[in-house]
Amino acid sequence: MAAVVPRLLVVEDDDSIRTALRWALEDEGYDVAEAVSGEEAVRAVAVAAPDVMVVDLMLGSMDGFAVIREVRREHDLPIIVVSARADTHDIVAALEAGADDYVTKPFEVKEITARLRALRRRAGSGAPDLPPDEVVLDKDPAAPLVLREARGTVHRGDQQLPLTLTEFRLLCELAGSPGRVFSRQALLERVWEHGFFGDERIVDVHVRRLRTKVETDPSAPRLVVTVRGLGYRLDPQ
Repeated sequence: MAAVVPRLLVVEDDDSIRTALRWALEDEGYDVAEAVSGEEAVRAVAVAAPDVMVVDLMLGSMDGFAVIREVRREHDLPIIVVSARADTHDIVAALEAGADDYVTKPFEVKEITARLRALRRRAGSGAPDLPPDEVVLDKDPAAPLVLREARGTVHRGDQQLPLTLTEFRLLCELAGSPGRVFSRQALLERVWEHGFFGDERIVDVHVRRLRTKVETDPSAPRLVVTVRGLGYRLDPQ
């Protein structure tokens, strides 16, 4: 049986950078499609259903932030931002919008491919052919919170929660050792694998996003709690 070729969408309005990325990623075995604007990117995701997306932030009328937010409404594919904007506020904003990783320009293509491999390993780490392993994180009788790691799903009652890949991995890591405090650095090493860009605040961003989806009251979290000065832990309810 022939191997499945992963589909990748490059969203970049600079012709030279887009072409260089395409050639390099095709050499890595990807089936690469291109988009030169935010609007074109959103259409391409809807039509071509890529497995992963690499997107620049500065795209004109519809910038990369808007693209990510729009894609995240319907899709949970891994998204890597590649941008010349290296300010921490831009990085945090992109991750808040729903990106999984962030690489600043100039960059080595091998760094992009390494991060893509790490994201795809995490995306494929589930085992849908295994019996579902259910972990009840919140026993609320009206709407229990159930994690099914093997299936890659989290449900609140009958509703499946739209967690991104990184949010799901973060929840699984915390749920694997309930009551244990994880430092931000430990979570970076376990969830991001390749160490991301070294800023531990990325963990805070993703925890905040995760809480908006799994907590009944994100402003007063009871499930994913902060341990001041140490990190985070998960307290099943």
